Amino acid sequence: MSSSASLIEYPPITGNDEISPILKKIKNADAIILGSPIYLGSITGEMKSFMERLIFPYLVYDENYSSLFPKRISVGLIYTFRVNEQKLEQTKWKESLKYNEFLVERFFGKAESLFVTDTYQFDDYSKYVATAFNVNEKAKRKKEVFPQDCKKAFELGKRLVQV
Repeated sequence: MSSSASLIEYPPITGNDEISPILKKIKNADAIILGSPIYLGSITGEMKSFMERLIFPYLVYDENYSSLFPKRISVGLIYTFRVNEQKLEQTKWKESLKYNEFLVERFFGKAESLFVTDTYQFDDYSKYVATAFNVNEKAKRKKEVFPQDCKKAFELGKRLVQV
């Protein structure tokens, strides 16, 4: 191997944009946490695009669709929902989001999801047609439950790096 060949990054992180430096840092991370609100039962388009950029440089087109990622790291997936826990259980959203765990486990390592429900959506509910929500209850939940949700996210991060 020539000295110039050793300077070539493989797999290459393609693109000359704001996300390329982040993708390069992930190669040296002990764990990563990805978060997305759930709209229409799925992660946002931005998160989907990010995951594609994150995964494709490491995808090998062999029989096993192997990974070129240099090590195994844990990945946390945090999802926020406007619906309460009961409504979430009535939907199929958790099942469909399991596919994200499958993807990151295949390419990076162990995955764990955190589902945060009944979140406070708007800074000012009066600007939206949102009569399905009791604004006072939402504000109370934000004050009382949001700190607990943040603690759960922190504990998730601690578990991921201890693996």
